[in-house]
Amino acid sequence: MTLHVRDTCLCLHAQRAARVLARRFDEALRPAGLTNGQFSMLMSMNRPGPVRMREVATLLGMDRTTLTAALKTLEKRGLVATQADPDDRRGRMLALTDAGRDRLAEALPIWIEAHRKVEVLLDDPARLRAGLNALTAAIR
Repeated sequence: MTLHVRDTCLCLHAQRAARVLARRFDEALRPAGLTNGQFSMLMSMNRPGPVRMREVATLLGMDRTTLTAALKTLEKRGLVATQADPDDRRGRMLALTDAGRDRLAEALPIWIEAHRKVEVLLDDPARLRAGLNALTAAIR
């Protein structure tokens, strides 16, 4: 049974691939002073105005507690600003600061190149993305 789980467990295979991919992007983004998770958070807030925390959490597939903890580092570094949601006092609004936009602009070309290098390793990256998105939607 151990070998069966090792060879067939979707969760194991997805986690392993995610960890390897995360390390690759962490290394690539290090010169910009970001991790791949921080890059994704900043990119999710790259909008003309503030965005609700729950929207960012949903996009990133994170619970709000985990997102709140991860945002603290970005806030301390002056890359993100938070404020109360005017429509829901329990909620928070998130926005990139000018420094956050600058850091994202610095990191984007690095991400593009790292992403290109990973995509060429795959037979059909669009199919992989579609499958992962379908799995996410089906389980939510």
